[in-house]
Amino acid sequence: MIYSGLNNEYIELINLHTGSLLTLDNTLSYPLLFIWIKSDQADFSYEGNTLNLANNTILCLTSFHKIEIDHLEAARVIKFNREFYCVKDHDSEVSCKGLLFYGANQLPYFQIPEDEIDKFETLWQMFLIEMQSKDSLQLEMLQMMLKRFIILCTRIYKLQQNLFKLETKEIDIVREFHFLVEQHFKQKHTVKEYASLLNKSAKTLANIFSQVSKKSPLQIIHERKLLEAKRMLRYTDKAVKEIAYELGFEDIQSFSRFFKKSEKISPSEFKNSLLGNIANSSGTKT
Repeated sequence: MIYSGLNNEYIELINLHTGSLLTLDNTLSYPLLFIWIKSDQADFSYEGNTLNLANNTILCLTSFHKIEIDHLEAARVIKFNREFYCVKDHDSEVSCKGLLFYGANQLPYFQIPEDEIDKFETLWQMFLIEMQSKDSLQLEMLQMMLKRFIILCTRIYKLQQNLFKLETKEIDIVREFHFLVEQHFKQKHTVKEYASLLNKSAKTLANIFSQVSKKSPLQIIHERKLLEAKRMLRYTDKAVKEIAYELGFEDIQSFSRFFKKSEKISPSEFKNSLLGNIANSSGTKT
């Protein structure tokens, strides 16, 4: 079911089943997706890793994420564009920027608690009903329902990420830090630089993150750079030297040391291992 507005507003509700095709339409401006799993188990491949997700898990995706569906019996999808609802511009309403979307986290997802499922089911049914309405208030109603859906998701995600331990201002700092890392990780490489953007000290950031995460702010910066390096090695033909320069490293040696510290192999060896996997693949998927 699709709604298209006069000003390019777009939202689509999809019921996925085995064999269904899911695409992130490149013609949409800044498309966002929720995938709500409705089967006992679903298997996804993401950046070389396998995710085994349970029923009533929701994934939050942007056009940045490159995932493959290995096994999925049933799911519900909400796909919308910036014209329909911009989560950046309306962050004061839904507070999901840097958490569900546009954050440095690799792939945000969470499982709906048992006592919250009825709320989501009711909202989905209301969504379906409103998609069939054709009056002048349809756009406003659909935007209101999407906002409600995002708020429900954000509340649960905050709880499951232990952010409830923080005050609202501190949560906002965590969100904004993740958002800023996503925007600037190629140019800014130290905690001090991000602390300056947030008008905080590096020590303040470290203290806040120590309450809710095993990862320090510097680890988050490094992991985002590493993820991008692996993506560029995996999906592009760029030379290692070019990737090193694009990610802000002074030379290929410093990039290689950074990469090898985490992956135990050099960037060139990582690239060659991917080429070997492709060469040995039969081209079939089960």
